Amino acid sequence: MQDSFVDRAGDWTEVPRRIRRGERLAEPWESRFGALRHTPGARAMAVGQIGQSLDGRIATLSGHSQYVNGAEGLAHLHRLRAIVDAVIVGAGTVRADDPQLTVRAVTGPSPARVVIDPRGSLPAAARAFADDGVRRLAITRQDTIRKHADGVEVIALADTEGVIAPAAILEALARRGLHRVLIEGGAKTLSHFLSAGCLDRLHVVVAPVIVGSGIASLALPPIARMDEALRMPTQAHALGDEVLFDCDLSGQKLEHAAKPRP
Repeated sequence: MQDSFVDRAGDWTEVPRRIRRGERLAEPWESRFGALRHTPGARAMAVGQIGQSLDGRIATLSGHSQYVNGAEGLAHLHRLRAIVDAVIVGAGTVRADDPQLTVRAVTGPSPARVVIDPRGSLPAAARAFADDGVRRLAITRQDTIRKHADGVEVIALADTEGVIAPAAILEALARRGLHRVLIEGGAKTLSHFLSAGCLDRLHVVVAPVIVGSGIASLALPPIARMDEALRMPTQAHALGDEVLFDCDLSGQKLEHAAKPRP
């Protein structure tokens, strides 16, 4: 059942269609989602999403994460799902949470579900692979030999020491018509896309809660000095008692793209 608050501020129901048609949105949706309207021609646009505590935790040490964010934060995540063409999660997230990755808290279409499963080790019964009429894809290594559930598209890509390059994943999805992509989890997968310079935006929804210890929202390569830290243009939006930080990473993505490949 959808929460009644989700459509109070403006008419949300037309937003997913307007985003796809490239039209300007009414507020507050233009401020929050207008940047996702633009998609590069041959490359996918990628937005990452984190729901975390004030002290940067996405789960307790035992892995319990339901729910760090409240109703407004969860509605924002579902709005992102409704806007994008595909949502990506890693195999670890599927094993730990068995997410549905569908749009339920707001009105809108569910995106294609993409699971990064290099070894092809996930069970066919995982809810991300459920045959519910939504497109399903599995990203595997080229040497993986495994038959997935009927209807699941398998994209076999080259890897380096078991790791598939985020840029290769986005390029493969763009070739299949999936141009606007949400990197939803987990922390390892999102960190991998961020450190590779493959995110255009990062949405961080911070809940007014302190966990104290637990799983960090990001794990990036260490730096020695604060002037090496990643800094980017950011806008903050109130989501009830939570705060959305919309981080513009397009400059970082361009810097990575300009670097010569080895």
